[in-house]
Amino acid sequence: MTYQIALTVQARKMLGSISDRRVQQKIQKRIDGLAEEPEKQGKPLVEELEGYRSLRAVGQRYRIIYAVERKKIVVYVLAVGLRKQGSRSDIYQIAKRLLRLGLLDPLRK
Repeated sequence: MTYQIALTVQARKMLGSISDRRVQQKIQKRIDGLAEEPEKQGKPLVEELEGYRSLRAVGQRYRIIYAVERKKIVVYVLAVGLRKQGSRSDIYQIAKRLLRLGLLDPLRK
């Protein structure tokens, strides 16, 4: 079964803000790969981000945070960015802030 891929406005901005076009292309290729068996890719997240999954990209430095909607056969890409453990600019920290502000989850709107 092939899933449709939908990027949120936030994810599009995050992807567009990456200055290196080659990195953007590699991330986009990983995102496109989510169309096939997205639940077998990445890892499930815990705590505040439970219900989402994270996929590594570009030499393990970047993360793609996504949610799978089985009923609609859609993968929602919610955030894309660098993994910087311990930093406020870490993609997981950004995703938690977006979730608290109600800007992350397309499934709850």
